[in-house]
Amino acid sequence: MSLSVKGDLAGHLEKAREQRREKQFQGVKTINLAQAYESFQEGRTLFIDARKPEEYGELHIAGAVNLPPEKLKEQDNPALTSIAKERRIVVYCGEVNCDLALKVAEKLQSAGFTQVAAFLGGFRAWDEAGYPVGTSK
Repeated sequence: MSLSVKGDLAGHLEKAREQRREKQFQGVKTINLAQAYESFQEGRTLFIDARKPEEYGELHIAGAVNLPPEKLKEQDNPALTSIAKERRIVVYCGEVNCDLALKVAEKLQSAGFTQVAAFLGGFRAWDEAGYPVGTSK
């Protein structure tokens, strides 16, 4: 099969990535920057940073907890057992091209959490908007 993208390789790849994501993570609710910030301002949503601990330690959304995908494999993870299944949760990763938020949100849903959403803009969009950040240092 031959394909011509006529100088729009980036656009073609973005569209292909979006289609793959929609298919692979079809059961995961997603939210945008405005919706994530609104949830943050309400103060009742738990933000989960799905990035590596080192990245989280540098900067993260203020009040977020770090829960990368590999920590979800741990049996009886205290980070999960201490969270009510009906708690509103927003999961994010580094940027729009990152799938970690979707992966963690999907695993949380599989574990019985009922109000989970993936913020696809990620920490980059949050930081660029000038919203509150925290550090672990």
